[in-house]
Amino acid sequence: MWESESESLGGREYGNGVMSSSKHGVKTDGFELRGQSWYVATDIPSDLLVQVGDVDFHLHKFLLLSRSGKMNRLIYESRDLELSKICLDDLPGGYEAFELAAKFCYGIAVDLTAANISGLRCAAEYLEMTEDLEEGNLIFKTEAFLSYVVLSSWRDSILVLKSCEKLSPWAENLQIVRRCSESIAWKACANPKGIRWAYTGKSQKASSPKWNDLKDSSPSRNQPVPPDWWFEDVSILRIDHFVRVITAIKVKGMRFELIGASIMHYAAKWLPGLIKEGSGGGDEMSVSSNSNSSSSNSWKGGLHMIVAGTREDTPTIQSKDQRMIIESLISIIPPQKDSVSCSFLLRLLRMANMLKVAPALVTELEKRVGMQFEQATLADLLIPSYNKGETLYDVDLVQRLLEHFLVQEQTESSSPSRASFSDKHMYDGAQRTANPNAKMRVARLVDSYLTEVARDRNLSLTKFQVLAEALPESARTCDDGLYRAIDSYLKVTLVFFVLSDFQKFTVLCSQRNMSVHTHFLLQTEELI
Repeated sequence: MWESESESLGGREYGNGVMSSSKHGVKTDGFELRGQSWYVATDIPSDLLVQVGDVDFHLHKFLLLSRSGKMNRLIYESRDLELSKICLDDLPGGYEAFELAAKFCYGIAVDLTAANISGLRCAAEYLEMTEDLEEGNLIFKTEAFLSYVVLSSWRDSILVLKSCEKLSPWAENLQIVRRCSESIAWKACANPKGIRWAYTGKSQKASSPKWNDLKDSSPSRNQPVPPDWWFEDVSILRIDHFVRVITAIKVKGMRFELIGASIMHYAAKWLPGLIKEGSGGGDEMSVSSNSNSSSSNSWKGGLHMIVAGTREDTPTIQSKDQRMIIESLISIIPPQKDSVSCSFLLRLLRMANMLKVAPALVTELEKRVGMQFEQATLADLLIPSYNKGETLYDVDLVQRLLEHFLVQEQTESSSPSRASFSDKHMYDGAQRTANPNAKMRVARLVDSYLTEVARDRNLSLTKFQVLAEALPESARTCDDGLYRAIDSYLKVTLVFFVLSDFQKFTVLCSQRNMSVHTHFLLQTEELI
């Protein structure tokens, strides 16, 4: 708690005859709320009405003028000595912050908390409550609380950053967002043994754990700290603040797979429908090393229990907000391969196409999928086509993903040392040599995909053929998967063939090998 000193306003001059004050004092029992108006509990009648939004404050000029340069200027510029009403509709923090600032001017004790400090700090800046007017003014007091109390606490840093969402651009300009982001990043990257786990699992009303407290009094020294202990807390932040935190964490050198996992955790919370129903994201949203995987799965406490809400608190957001979240997440995914799963990338790509995310970011996402395309599953590849009149599934997209995969394979097998600087950065920490098994897995995946999309009557023979021929012959050890795809395609589309299509399809099969060609002719004869 910070408490302002008793007022002593002797002899302060305000210039140009607007106001000069001698010793004044107001004895008050506090503020009283009557309807939508605040009154000072004193016998001295008020001479100034301050409107903040829909709330009125009946106050005394000389007490506000002694602390606020803004109030001084408003009254001086009005050239009206009898001015009795001021509107402050643009005051950051709203009427709640002004109420605290006004109480401070009256010498009433003000409780500073993580919930109100950012709004009050911005209001103090707006009201110009500087040391030039009074020693120990509100800017000084709020700055001291931010620096020495908030930034030393994990919980308070999270809550203050969350409260900054309604204070743009003031919180940005006063560096509150930057300082809280860096504080959170430093604590997330620091050795978690520095946490006093006695605070673990307490409610939001619990006392804030101070980061410099040691673990000496921890209830269990043998309880391992899961590496993802901070995920849930940072996931409550708005996307721009989350990006600031993740960017600061990257600078401090956290492992890329942890950063990727935190991004997946955030996406699962803010992008409804991204995670498959029933999966719960359990396979991709949890991160632990081999040594602590079992304890991580059973671990139920943690600092995040202090701050974060429940899983049922999933926010509802508009499409434009979802698009902004997707674009922001794409921009901060670590460049290393396997920092996030291929399945996650494909589901993000599905939503990006649906919400018409910026084409450059979609292309970037497609390249990321190509880096680890051999990890994809058929279900993930069945991305709907959002162009009317086109095929049911986006076959062109899968063709592009396959091309990115083959380009990457070719680059790595031919001359890894000649890769461009950006390419090296993209694959830094996850270099792989050309892996024939990867191509075989992709071949099986493509054949399964062809079998599935072949049932679509709108799928042209050209698209079917291009995708089937995209992989080199060495990628397939047998053509059984291709047989099934051809069977499916023939059963659906043969009745619509014209002669030229028939000839193209015959060429496709004969190029593979004679057995496929024979298989095709037998199937054709049977269907006819």
